[in-house]
Amino acid sequence: MARKSVCAEVATCGAVRPDFAKLGKTARGFQQAEKLVLGHAPTIAITPVSDGRGGAYEDNLARTWGMAEKVYDLLMNNVKQPDGSPIRVVVAPEIVYGARTAARAQEYYATQGVSANIWVGRSWSYSDELMGAMMGIGSTEWQQCAYGLNQTDRPGAVWLKAFTAAMDEKKRPIFCVYSPELEDEEAPLSDFVAGRLLRFARCAVAVAYMRGKNYLSIGGVSMGIIGSDVRRNAMLNYFGMGTVSVDQSIINGRLNTGFYDHEEVPKAIAFLKKFKMSMFNKPKDRRNGLSDAQLLETCAKMTLIVRDLMNGNAKLADARYAKKWGFTSNVEYAQGANAIVAGTQGQRQWTDYNPNFDVTESILNSSFDWNGFRSPRVIATENDSKNGVGMLAANLVSGGVPQLFADIRTNWTPSSIKKATGVDVSKICPRGIIDKRNSGAAALDYAVDIFKLVKGSGKMTIQQVWQAICADKKLQDKLIELAIKGTTYMNAALTYFPGDGLSSHFTSPGNMPMTAYRYNMVGELLTCSIVEGETVELPKKVADHITMVTDRTWPETYWTPREMTSFEYMSKIGPNHDGNSFGLIGADLLTFNAMLRIPVDMHNMEKEDIFRPTLWDRFGGDDYRACAFLGPVYV
Repeated sequence: MARKSVCAEVATCGAVRPDFAKLGKTARGFQQAEKLVLGHAPTIAITPVSDGRGGAYEDNLARTWGMAEKVYDLLMNNVKQPDGSPIRVVVAPEIVYGARTAARAQEYYATQGVSANIWVGRSWSYSDELMGAMMGIGSTEWQQCAYGLNQTDRPGAVWLKAFTAAMDEKKRPIFCVYSPELEDEEAPLSDFVAGRLLRFARCAVAVAYMRGKNYLSIGGVSMGIIGSDVRRNAMLNYFGMGTVSVDQSIINGRLNTGFYDHEEVPKAIAFLKKFKMSMFNKPKDRRNGLSDAQLLETCAKMTLIVRDLMNGNAKLADARYAKKWGFTSNVEYAQGANAIVAGTQGQRQWTDYNPNFDVTESILNSSFDWNGFRSPRVIATENDSKNGVGMLAANLVSGGVPQLFADIRTNWTPSSIKKATGVDVSKICPRGIIDKRNSGAAALDYAVDIFKLVKGSGKMTIQQVWQAICADKKLQDKLIELAIKGTTYMNAALTYFPGDGLSSHFTSPGNMPMTAYRYNMVGELLTCSIVEGETVELPKKVADHITMVTDRTWPETYWTPREMTSFEYMSKIGPNHDGNSFGLIGADLLTFNAMLRIPVDMHNMEKEDIFRPTLWDRFGGDDYRACAFLGPVYV
């Protein structure tokens, strides 16, 4: 029998030959999309497994599916994408009990864009064979988890340990979920099991969400800061992200040619005028000679331009819109960089002559703007890409919470505070504080105690608190109202910023749980620091003194780490910047970094909160050895 042609084989597989002639005559345009950043929705598979022997299979059938149903409902009800939309969860077509049923599930998952998998089993199954069948092309990058039932009638633990041993031997990291107490199958999932499954899912979704998207570098290195050196290979190998670079001259080019969204400019200016303003610099002292009104307008336009550089704008590709507003449309420039995170160089070449990026960064990093409540973007000051990608990771694992970029400005001990002010704060902050402030670019949400907005937040995770705010317009409106009330935009210090600018000044409320983090490069090795703590409410005399001897125009957040002194934090943290998130997300970040094989060089998590793959136990829990043995995920 003659072999069919390649084209015939393709046709029988369901592929349709494109009309290349027609495509060659099609004009390009701006293709609208439902999402701001393009990419496949993170998809988690649930794979129930069982003993395939007659009788054993039938005895386990209903209860295995019952376990899978509980896991499905848990994920769908509690894990969201950063924009608040649900994640995708798919389930194997049938219980997997042999090589062929495993391959059937694998084939289905390939069509669904699965990037993480949770195995669910209450009984024995042929672990090594199932694992081998599920390790098809592409799935070596999946995040894997296995949940085995702790019960006595069927050996769920026996399967679980045999399975994780097979995964370890094949160098496939897997997270193991097993209740420390016997489980009641008729009851809901225990808090321990649910907590571990949710942590795995949150972090796996974060890993999948960032893959294939970009870091946008606007400008280059700021003032010799090593964090501004965007390491393309590290972004790709560790995070699966691309990098796009543009020169800061593109900002001036778009300002000068009117290549921005003209309809939004007056809306942005009106919104900024809702804030208290402190305009103490004179136009004649600004190197660019801008009037106060021109300064405000330029800052608003810069914000729109950076937004469009990140994510594109269909209006900029519309010839009719462009003609109406006096600029030339450009389909290429309208596309944006599909950036999930960006950084602006700012100092010095830009800020020596132009307004700084404080308005741009403070507004885009926040959860709201002139169009109302929305998902925050992630923008790093001074193009500190290592801090930017940390802010992105924290934003994703927290369920979309805005992040605070900060200088690790000054360590204040109780004794140094008393010496400077005469006030004894040893009972308020016995371990000292870090003064976290940065040139007016911090997310405005940090002017508000968001936990007080949500009833019962004391017993909630930060993900639950943020979901409650995202689901209630009244809470969103209250957050925006309080942030505007608590923030003053002030002129910049012309010594540092000859082109002036408008810095957001606020003081973060005290007693809020807050996690600090930072990515560091050591040669080609990427590491992460994670420290949980809380904000501190200082007496007015102390806060006023610190403000006046530092920089009164910048936002200030006073923070103390848990179970370490502020001096220890200042001594051990790497660079001059860190990222910060509402809530205690340190355990989530530990798990996230384990998924990407990034060792954590410093943390203050309790031992019982550390959740890493079983392979780490084969290295005595040594994070560095396990990560070095495996190497980055995307290499």
